[in-house]
Amino acid sequence: MKILNAQYLAAALGALALAGAAAAQPMGAGAPEIISHRTNPHDLGTPTAGSIGQITPVITYHNGPVMATPSVYIIWYGNWNQTNGSDTSAGQQIVSDFLFGLNNSPYFNINTSYGTPTGSILVAAQTNDAYSQGTRLSDAKVQAVVASALSSHRLVTDSNGVYLVLTSSDVAEQSGFCTKYCGWHTAGTISSTNIKYAFIGNASRCLNACSAQTVSPNGNPGVDAMISVVAHELEEATTDPNPTSGWADANRSENADKCAWTFGQGLLRDSNGAFYNMTLKTATGTFRNFLVQRNLDVNSKCYVDYIGKTQ
Repeated sequence: MKILNAQYLAAALGALALAGAAAAQPMGAGAPEIISHRTNPHDLGTPTAGSIGQITPVITYHNGPVMATPSVYIIWYGNWNQTNGSDTSAGQQIVSDFLFGLNNSPYFNINTSYGTPTGSILVAAQTNDAYSQGTRLSDAKVQAVVASALSSHRLVTDSNGVYLVLTSSDVAEQSGFCTKYCGWHTAGTISSTNIKYAFIGNASRCLNACSAQTVSPNGNPGVDAMISVVAHELEEATTDPNPTSGWADANRSENADKCAWTFGQGLLRDSNGAFYNMTLKTATGTFRNFLVQRNLDVNSKCYVDYIGKTQ
C-alpha cells in the first residue's frame, strides 16, 4: 500500500502522482513461503489525481485463481475498546458499515470487468485478539495471528475467505508500516489450506504517511484512512488472491496499485470540511461518506463509481 504525504489535499486537487510497486518475499525462517504484495512509497509515477488515461504497462491475466464472491473475516488485533481516539467501538462500526455497503456497490463492481468476480462480498465473521503476538508485529507474526484465529476455531478455515488483520493504534508492523506501506495482502498455507489475508495498520500512528487528510468524513481520521487501505487490499485480493498469479502487470502491480492514492475528479466535501468520493448505505439504512482510492478496470481506466463511470 502506497504511503501518501500529508500535504495531499493541497496537491490532490491539482496533480498528485503516486503509484505502486510490489515486492515478493518469504515470511521468514520456518514459515511457509508465500508471496506478499505491498507497495513502495518512494516510486513516483502516474496517474495523477484526475487522470483518466491509459495506465501502462497493461494489466494481464496470469492463469491463476480469481475470487468470485470472497468472504471477509475481521480480526480486531490489539485494544479496540478504548474510550477515545481511533480504537473504539465507534471506529469498528465505521469499518463494519463500509464493508456492508461495499457489497454489490458500483465501486466493487469494477472487479466484474475481470470476469470471475461478481461484485459481491460476504461479511462472514469477526473476532478479537488482545495482543497474542505483542505490540510489535513481524510479517510472520501477522500470519500467526491468522493461524491462531483458525486453530482456536474463533474463525472458520475458509479457502474462499480474506482475513483482515486490523490493528489498534499502539501496534507496529516492523517490516515497514508507516515508512514503506500502509497495508498489504498475501496468501499462505495455514492449516493445510491456502489462506488469503491482509494486514491493515491503524493510520492514526502516521496520518502524515497513511492518510489523505487529517479531517475525515466520519470524524475518525485513523479509521477513515484504514478504510481506503481495506478497499485497496480487498480489490487486489479478489482479482489476484495469490500474488501475482492472477491479474497483474509486467511490473507485478495489481489493479488497485495502478490507481493508488488517486481519488478522481470532482471530490465532494462533507459538512466538517473533509473530502469524500463515495457514499454507501449502512445496515441500518443510514448513509456514510468515504474517501477511497480508485481501482483499475480491465481496460486500464481508474474509477470510483464504475456504473456511473466516475473518473
